[in-house]
Amino acid sequence: MKKALTRCIENIWYKDPIIGTWLMPLGFLFSDIARFRAWLYRMGLLKTHKLPVPVIVVGNITVGGTGKTPLIIWLAHMLKTAGFRPGIISRGYGGQAQEPQTVQPDSPVAQVGDEAVLIARQSGCPLVVSPNRVAAARHLLAHNDCNIILSDDGLQHYALGRTIEIAVIDGERRFGNGYCLPAGPLREPIHRLQSVDFVVVNGEKAEEHEFSMRLHGDLAINLDTGESKPLSEFSGQTCHAIAGIGNPERFFKQLSTAGLACKTHRFPDHYQYQNSDIMFTGHDPVLMTEKDAVKCTAFATPQHWFVPVQALPDADFAVQLLNLLKSKTHDR
Repeated sequence: MKKALTRCIENIWYKDPIIGTWLMPLGFLFSDIARFRAWLYRMGLLKTHKLPVPVIVVGNITVGGTGKTPLIIWLAHMLKTAGFRPGIISRGYGGQAQEPQTVQPDSPVAQVGDEAVLIARQSGCPLVVSPNRVAAARHLLAHNDCNIILSDDGLQHYALGRTIEIAVIDGERRFGNGYCLPAGPLREPIHRLQSVDFVVVNGEKAEEHEFSMRLHGDLAINLDTGESKPLSEFSGQTCHAIAGIGNPERFFKQLSTAGLACKTHRFPDHYQYQNSDIMFTGHDPVLMTEKDAVKCTAFATPQHWFVPVQALPDADFAVQLLNLLKSKTHDR
């Protein structure tokens, strides 16, 4: 039922122009509320909390996945290479944590969320989750020696002061029908992008000021044995592909481009898998994203594989980001 509803909503946002138009008045209302809320923070009527270290917010203006998680991991490693000691905060979407909670690589996904566990495993940075980003940041700084914070999502969490804003866009779906919720996929009007510092496009950029980013992944790793092998070795086999991410089609396209012919199975973003969801008749390989894998390891068999990806932004993105960070923190 939930899968069918998700597909229906996405069809309205990205394919069906008629129903979205009917809902447009609600979208205008949501847009006005979003603008008014941002204005309250700009005027100081709602409090923005400034932290003692620089904060880089990585978010988006659309509902659903755009590639923020791989970019956060890339940023963490880039900042460490540049001599920083980054820490990461996240809402912990899909988890149950309400108070700030430190995330370990083996933390229960049901408690802290799938993306948080994945980031903790891949970044090697201290990470704290909480629906309250300010509380999460303060907890992070109180318990770790960090001199810069990366916020996974939180572009609309204006209570958290920020030094740099990075908006990530899905290069294939962009902004759908261009309407705000519920008529379209936008959390804020498109013109919000004019106020961010960087716009990173997961795919081919469409505007001169944007930076492109591609997700590279040509290996599969077995959830049960840890064996790894090139994706190309699955070519010619009957395979299953599952994805519970914001844009499953991107993952399925990645497998198809690698020469795999898979039977595809879509699940809602942050879906909590059960054993029966990933078991199919026979012993054909089952491939999934790394975000799915963190929730399936406990009941995986040798037929289950995940495909990790690495974010590869434009070469000059890191240079421009570090230069801006230096200029904005010069007086700290």
